[in-house]
Amino acid sequence: MTSRVDAESLLAVDVGSVTTRAVLFDVVEGRYRFIASGSAPTTAGAPYHDISEGVRLALDQLQAITGRILIGSDQQLIMPAMPDGSGVDSFAATISAGEPVKVIAIGLLESISMESARRLALTTYSKVVEVFNLNDRRRTDTRLNAVVRLRPDLIVAAGGTENGASQSVVRLLEAVGLAGYLRPHNQRLEVLYVGNQAIHDELQNTFRDLVNLHFAPNVRPDLDVEQLDPAHVALARLAGEIRSRQMPGVAELNLWANGGLIPSATAFGRVIRFLGKELATSKGVLGVDVGASATTLALGKNGDLSLRVFTQFGLGRSLAEMLHHVQLRDIQRWLAIEVSEDQLTNYLYNKALYPASLPVTDEEMAIEQALARQILSGAASRFLAEEAAYGAIKDGLLQPFEAIVATGSVFTRAPNLAQATLMLLDGLQPTGVTTLVLDLNQIMPALGAAAAINPLLVVQVLESSSFLHLGTIIAPASRARMGLPVLRLKMTYESGHETHVEVKQGALEVLPLPVGQTARLHLQPLHRADVGMGAPGRGGGLKVMGGALGVIIDARGRPFVPPADRNRRQELFRKWQWTLGGQ
Repeated sequence: MTSRVDAESLLAVDVGSVTTRAVLFDVVEGRYRFIASGSAPTTAGAPYHDISEGVRLALDQLQAITGRILIGSDQQLIMPAMPDGSGVDSFAATISAGEPVKVIAIGLLESISMESARRLALTTYSKVVEVFNLNDRRRTDTRLNAVVRLRPDLIVAAGGTENGASQSVVRLLEAVGLAGYLRPHNQRLEVLYVGNQAIHDELQNTFRDLVNLHFAPNVRPDLDVEQLDPAHVALARLAGEIRSRQMPGVAELNLWANGGLIPSATAFGRVIRFLGKELATSKGVLGVDVGASATTLALGKNGDLSLRVFTQFGLGRSLAEMLHHVQLRDIQRWLAIEVSEDQLTNYLYNKALYPASLPVTDEEMAIEQALARQILSGAASRFLAEEAAYGAIKDGLLQPFEAIVATGSVFTRAPNLAQATLMLLDGLQPTGVTTLVLDLNQIMPALGAAAAINPLLVVQVLESSSFLHLGTIIAPASRARMGLPVLRLKMTYESGHETHVEVKQGALEVLPLPVGQTARLHLQPLHRADVGMGAPGRGGGLKVMGGALGVIIDARGRPFVPPADRNRRQELFRKWQWTLGGQ
């Protein structure tokens, strides 16, 4: 537990592609707390084409909720706070609005430095539109044409271990330098170099009059070592600068934040890294943010962070692009109602055109939640396949985490917690024993931005009740035949009362355990089911905390495949929702 503080207030603004949120934190009874948030439609698009209006509308709503004056008569943020209680002491800002940053990734070896450059680019809201490496055999003029035609916002260049290759890196960048020569001075290419540090001076001398050259630590200091974190800091700053030039109002927001504007995904990753370190567990913490512009996954483990932003998987404009990555039947398998391919396609394109629209019928709600399941499934499979070194995936299955922390309107606006929980269970399909946590107020980006200003605030808000513990998930990984027993469970409550349960393959069951209470579980897997105790068939005991839904035993199989028959699927979906307390 952290101590009482005499501290300052902090206001954070997160500009999303659909919604702009203003979040206020302050001290209550000597400890930092989330006070309130205001929201408004983001005004990056027509008719305003300026995010400032959305920011001010969100601040107006926050002022109305709290009664606190934040904006002065000059229409500027009051900072620091005044003796009369108006204003705030510090300000932070994050952004995910806007089209993905177009990136060309450059590296010497396709599977090593170029892949690291690509992975680095995808830690923010970007789209890799081209790659250059030594193996593609294109001439310099062909590469030059590609750069001129694609008009990238950013070049990410890697190559050469420390004190390794140098001239090959310079030659790969020749096309970029020539493209920079053809551009007006006020439209210079932004180049982030993350390769061999020994050639900084040579690169400066060769390219400084042609492009805006930025340096960050080598992402491949050794062939067997990849380190993206230091370079990601530089990339996040550069992404904020690019957004400031592309979108009116961002520069003013960055000025309020004293130059500290960062991508929302970067802020989200900060919180997940902290939780992974704070919980001191070898299982790690998985963070999931399903937004309108992208889905972000972050894995915090042993103080390390792996972060990936999937701009092709979002519940807004990227829905049209998602059809290039998934089949309509992949989405339909999550529907318990009859929806034709034409109806589904029409919904996808309408939602892509009007991402702020909300589902108003049961059919639209079912489609939205089916999309969320498929987005989670697609993003998780790609992310975790790349993170095999972290032990996050084994035999194609998600391994147990200490916690899965989820945020996004598709969860917080679900009619009930049962539906939000089922979306996460079906989309991610965790195994073993994992706790499920929901960011009800969608304050994760705000906390991540605040971490650079006031780390204690983040610690104390995370310790508060601002996050909802949905429950403990026990998911045996088993391919046993439906109806066979796969788990015997004994739960001993604080009162000493015991509950014994035998769970069959295909079942979803809940044991009540209120928030704030603890219980002792003893698990005995059957038919070589794996509950994450070290090996198939191995059981053991553990202590669990209560949650809003209690202890959830998901024995529907891993991988879980919903029934092909729609009537049977509808029957089971209703049963599972009722089991979790939904209507």
